[in-house]
Amino acid sequence: MRLLHTSDWHLGRSFHRVNMLGAQAAFIAHLVDTVREREVDAVVVSGDVYDRAVPPLAAVELYDDVLHRLADLGVPTVMISGNHDSARRLGVGAGLIGRAGIHLRTEAGRCGEPVVLTDDHGDVAFYGLPYLEPALVKDEFALARAGHEQVLAAAMDRVRADLARRPAGTRSVVLAHAFVTGGAPSDSERDITVGGVAAVPAGVFDGVDYAALGHLHGSQVISERIRYSGSPLPYSFSEADHRKSMWLVDLDGAGAVTAERLYCPVPRPLARIRGDLAGLLADPALAGHEESWVEATLTDAVRPDDPMARLAERFPHTLSLLFEPRRTESGPDASYAERLKGRDDHEIAEDFVTHVRGAGPDADERAVLRAAFDAVRTDAVQHEREGAR
Repeated sequence: MRLLHTSDWHLGRSFHRVNMLGAQAAFIAHLVDTVREREVDAVVVSGDVYDRAVPPLAAVELYDDVLHRLADLGVPTVMISGNHDSARRLGVGAGLIGRAGIHLRTEAGRCGEPVVLTDDHGDVAFYGLPYLEPALVKDEFALARAGHEQVLAAAMDRVRADLARRPAGTRSVVLAHAFVTGGAPSDSERDITVGGVAAVPAGVFDGVDYAALGHLHGSQVISERIRYSGSPLPYSFSEADHRKSMWLVDLDGAGAVTAERLYCPVPRPLARIRGDLAGLLADPALAGHEESWVEATLTDAVRPDDPMARLAERFPHTLSLLFEPRRTESGPDASYAERLKGRDDHEIAEDFVTHVRGAGPDADERAVLRAAFDAVRTDAVQHEREGAR
């Protein structure tokens, strides 16, 4: 069976104020063409179909368009909700849409109910594990306390239990939206840290033939059987080195996996350039970036006059301007933003306690801080979901 694995479309998202709907439509056309030309048997979409719980109308229309086009091809599609989606909203009409071969899995309680497709070698069971927010699904799995690993493990227990009841030789594919250990994040993913932990071990997916992952925006191979497709378009300059793609996966009769990386259309290259303003404007080595979307970091000791307008004369698609002035021995210390770079909210809060009190928080206080951050994040997710009803 030949699968096309994609995820993280983020329909409706912009890139530094640039409307990406046209680029997203071009990707959708590319996906449909690939399904037709490469004789794909099933499409799997591993979450974050939309960028937010209540997407703009144009994004909904594009989503509707791709569903119709895939249904017209007669190619089954299995799709899960991600942490950016409203599971309830995305799942509306799932039963009816399923009759057209578009199978939506947005409910935690249905993790053990596969979509079963058949080829010449027998059945392939597709299990959809939507994004599982631990605080909101722990009761579904009868867990007293839960983090990402616990809820995913409980969901996978249901998968394995269902698979064990099926005829011998039934192959299996799991769609999941999670941060798996070994994956490399970028700046454009929403933080899903719970209890100080965001990642789950790859071993949680033991026992299935292929795990089609979503959430991280870079295409990655965790193992031959566990892969991220990544997002089809860039959504931050941290993805400047990404080559956006999908996975074309062949699952043979014995469940062995062969995968080919298929590249997506590039609406405009990304470039990160760095140096003093005069150097950036004169450097001939930067000529290849003049039509790119540009993030420029200026290192001038003194902030130059009107830098964005001057940069735009050479790099008209400059979208982001950062300042990291060269430091002198008598110059000020690193900026506040630089000191916070790479630190999460919990670490920043601990630093604040240390600064105010002269000593850092003890273990109990760290636990209180972590619980507070988890509660705020969970409340925000719940509020967003309720707002989408």
